[in-house]
Amino acid sequence: MKELRTGTEERFPLITHLMSHLISVNVFDSATRLAAQTFLTAVPLLFVVASIAPPELRDQFVSSLQAVFGLTGSAGTELGKALQGTGHPSDELRQTTGVVSGLMVLISATACSRAMQRLCERAWSLRGASARVAAWRWVAWLGAWMVMVGAQGSLHSGFGLGLWLGFPLLLLAEVGMWWWTQHLLLTARVPWPPLLPGALLTGVALTVLTSTASLYVPVALNRSLDKYGSLGAVFTLLSWLIALCVVVTLCVTAGAVIAREPWAARRLGSPVPSDDGSPGGPGPNSSAAD
Repeated sequence: MKELRTGTEERFPLITHLMSHLISVNVFDSATRLAAQTFLTAVPLLFVVASIAPPELRDQFVSSLQAVFGLTGSAGTELGKALQGTGHPSDELRQTTGVVSGLMVLISATACSRAMQRLCERAWSLRGASARVAAWRWVAWLGAWMVMVGAQGSLHSGFGLGLWLGFPLLLLAEVGMWWWTQHLLLTARVPWPPLLPGALLTGVALTVLTSTASLYVPVALNRSLDKYGSLGAVFTLLSWLIALCVVVTLCVTAGAVIAREPWAARRLGSPVPSDDGSPGGPGPNSSAAD
């Protein structure tokens, strides 16, 4: 048995390194924490922004979420009510809601940014960055996330030209978003090139998932709403978020492992881990980035 294990490790070092690193990162724990923070803090931020945004922007959020998830029936109706509202609040009420709720939700939503930052740092075996260096990056990432959510509908439809253009546009946007996300939240401690494998894996996986979500999400949400009411929809949405976060965690971690394999590190200039598993200095082809 020991000889078989040794032979497997020598023959498939990438798989061995990946499995070992996935265990050390604790994939499902990290993904569950990230999904919970997204559901409890980032999603409310989306609703607050929609409540104080101009009607055109609210409509954009609704159409984006409906297009990406293929929401129809009661699920699509409830989404429209939640984001668009049923009335027309006065300017004073909207201003009060925007200042008070907006600030509170924004501060809370940085917990989602911090969870994503910890995921990236675990994937690259880096120590946590100080709040002084990372604080503005948490807010910047949330802003980029909001823009990405709002643009999903237009990207998915290829700006009205169809899925033949929408799929590659969405893929490019997802890869760019996750390439920049890692660089931003790792506080530029890892050069750009080594972050590309993780960005490619995450971008491809999320593009496929969001493009096929209409086959599952609307059916599950409508069934949950009809059978259990709003509580059922909450559990369905949280389950979907956990699945997405598991995929993100796996892809970011796998990208870090691939980038540090000898054959990839020589080309990408990846940081070389030391014998104790902590990150070492960058490879010979790396350069400062920020």
